[in-house]
Parts: sequence; C-alpha cells; structure tokens
Amino acid sequence: MAKRRRHNSKNSQKRRTKQGRGIGTGANYLPYLFIHDVPSIGLASRVFGWKTSRVHHFLSRLELRYFYCQEWTLEVVDIREQFPLDLEETLAIANRLGVRHPRHPRTREWDIRTSDFVLTVRKHFGVEDQIRTIKYKKDLDKARVMEKLEIERVYWEEVRGLDWKIITEEDIDTTLAANVEWIHGHREIQRLFPLTAGDVAHIEQILTPLVIQGKHRLRDLTNECDSRLNLSPGSSLSAVRYLIANRRWEVDMSA
Repeated sequence: MAKRRRHNSKNSQKRRTKQGRGIGTGANYLPYLFIHDVPSIGLASRVFGWKTSRVHHFLSRLELRYFYCQEWTLEVVDIREQFPLDLEETLAIANRLGVRHPRHPRTREWDIRTSDFVLTVRKHFGVEDQIRTIKYKKDLDKARVMEKLEIERVYWEEVRGLDWKIITEEDIDTTLAANVEWIHGHREIQRLFPLTAGDVAHIEQILTPLVIQGKHRLRDLTNECDSRLNLSPGSSLSAVRYLIANRRWEVDMSA
C-alpha cells in the first residue's frame, strides 16, 4: 500500500500543534512528523525506544542507524526526533541570511523546519541538549541543502547556544548500529515468551563459561543448549540477545 502524503498546510500544522507534537520529553514526547506525514528517503521506520518507552518515527534508514547507536550510548538519556523549530524565528533568520525560507512545494505555505534529533546527554555537571541533523554526504554538495542547514545552524548555535552538528553516513558506526538492531527487540523479558526469567538464568549459567572459553561458535553453543534443556530451537539465542541488550554480558558491539 502506498504511504499517505500529507500537505504541510496551516490546518495540518495547527492539528499537529493541538495534538502536542514536538512537545514534552521522554515517554511524553510526540515527534512533530510521523512517518505517514511526509515522503521518506529510503526506509521509514517505527521503533519502540529503550530510553523513552515510546514509539520513535524515522524517515530514513540513516536516521534509524543513528538512533540505534544512541540507544546503546549510556550518556544519552533522552532522544527526541523530528523536533520542530519556531516558524517566526526561522523566517527571521532566513531574512537576515538573505536566503529563501522553505515552502511546501504544493501548498506554497511556509514550511515548519524540523531537526532530526535532539539528544539529552549526561555531562559531569548535569545534562545538556545536543542537536543532530542527518544527511547523506552527497547531499551536502547541493547549495539549496546548505542554505536550509544554515538556517538550522543559526537557530540552534547562535540563537540558543546549543551544540549542533551534521551527521553523515561516514560518522555512523554501522557495525554498532547493526548489532544493536539485532538485540533491540529482546530487552524486555516478556518479548522472550514462553521463556521465563528462570529459563534465561539457567541458559546464562550454562552458556557464560562456554562463551568465555571461545572454543565454539555461538550458534553451535545455543543450539546445544536448546537440546540440553529441551527448548524450542532458537530459544537460547533469544536469551543471549536479552543478556546482551541488558548488558549482563559485556560485548564489544563495534566489533
């Protein structure tokens, strides 16, 4: 089924504001744009977040990979995606810079700009917000793209004094992202049903010393554990993903 395309009209903007889009933190935050609101670049995704206990909306595969990296980073305590910028402020910034403020291509109404990520990061003095915009490197050669990014940069760096950076595919640890994606759906014990917490503890007791020895492939060990405990095929591997996701096993996720 084709994804619905929504016009970014004043009515739709008012509706999103009324719904509380772009407001709040943690589980109470709603992104300004959902995946069905705009055409996506690549694979659009909805993922339930560990840190936020809510569903995240990502408009590209690159955004999703960056998200997985932030989920694993202990210093990041909150992730807000598709964060809206104040329209009056971005209009004023565009005017000062002498560039065209973006309009919706169909309605020609002013387009409310969004930043891909607002990260709340733990620092030694407390926490701070960092802004990250996700772009493929090839797009940075386009003059119009850079004009829009300059509006965003001025909004965050000069007006609000916050840390703002562009992230490209070269800045994302794809191995880490892939590994976190592999374990991401297994952090809650309920996701392992019919395995119980007792089953997982038993599997952990059997597998931990064998994995530390490093003499056999993990897949072979988990298959043997399934047979030994009379579990359904794949049960022990699911438990392993749970153990890694909850950091009960220390694993180099970038390897």
